[in-house]
Amino acid sequence: MKAYIVGVGMTKFEKPESKDWQYWDMAKEAGTAALADAGVGYGQVQQVPVGYCFQASTAGQRAAYELGLTGVPVYNVNNNCATGSTALMMARQFVEGGLADCVLALGFEKMKRGALGSEGGGDFSMSPVARHYGVMAARHGFEMTPPTAQIFGNAAREHMERYGTTEAQLAAVGAKNHRHSVNNPYAQFQDPYTVEEILAAKTIHRPLTKLQCSPTSDGAAAAVVVSERFVVQHGLHDKAVEIAGQAMTTDTEESFASGSCIDVVGKPMSRAAAQQAYESAGLGIEDVDVIELHDCFSVNELLTYEALGMCPDGASGKLVESGATTYGGRWVVNPSGGLISKGHPLGATGLAQAAELTWQLRGQAGARQVEGARVGLAHNIGLGGAAVVTLLRKS
Repeated sequence: MKAYIVGVGMTKFEKPESKDWQYWDMAKEAGTAALADAGVGYGQVQQVPVGYCFQASTAGQRAAYELGLTGVPVYNVNNNCATGSTALMMARQFVEGGLADCVLALGFEKMKRGALGSEGGGDFSMSPVARHYGVMAARHGFEMTPPTAQIFGNAAREHMERYGTTEAQLAAVGAKNHRHSVNNPYAQFQDPYTVEEILAAKTIHRPLTKLQCSPTSDGAAAAVVVSERFVVQHGLHDKAVEIAGQAMTTDTEESFASGSCIDVVGKPMSRAAAQQAYESAGLGIEDVDVIELHDCFSVNELLTYEALGMCPDGASGKLVESGATTYGGRWVVNPSGGLISKGHPLGATGLAQAAELTWQLRGQAGARQVEGARVGLAHNIGLGGAAVVTLLRKS
């Protein structure tokens, strides 16, 4: 049984503590928008997976209750930065498995200011990502910089040493995504920057500067996922975007065996998830027009180009530098501005990617529209780890 997205919604992503709202307020805004987009009432929803990372247990119910008190099952989902796409995957599985005809996937986050994970003080012995940071420390040591920036920054250093990737190529990712965000009213930042300005920004962990790092953010996003039967019964063909293929992978021995931060931050997971998603959809990267991928740091966009099969290993710096991943190129990657500029409220990110691609494939993305887009790819990854790749298609 096929699954379709028929409605999406999201809030504008905001700097933490800059707006007087609670997580249930943002969830209500995004969920209401998705239901309205679908033309579906909350009473028709049969399952509700809700993703978040930093709120208390059953916060999913507290958020969903703002949409209605119908007694519908609510599932609380936490998969680090891949949480939103995990909620979407659960929704698809409910529908494809014949367990429900209409599911609302909801994701939100209300975060604190400051770098993610910086409150740990460097003691990760009891952390779920202790093994990952242990690999990094064995090769690079452990510095007093934000730990997530540190592990990705060290992956960037390795890529530079191994392949000759330059700091300017890393900065080109940030410049592209900041430029794209100018046309996205939902983005936390909407200011363009040159490669030179990005290189001159404050260094977070060499070679990554502040404008190459995703910010902490508040926000929510949602998607209504339904069966083909529901599409036909309710006349939703014009709105329906097929989830053509989707896969989640977690760490294998390959993530840790090499001792490389390139592997430990998830490139092998991303490659495996992409291959599985391509196979299930009967599509390849050559069929994709528009991509929303997990650019938590500029280097991760480059690693993901390679994992998705957009270029050979080591060629991603030249790929972004060539203009192949922006308007007028082979693909448009992160037309929303990506995590670097749109923002990164963990529980919402994967669903915000789905919202952007749904608008793109429907031709509703306004000034950031990718001309003729029919197939979209979303890539969402969480350290610890999980990678989700989703292929969306509009017939």
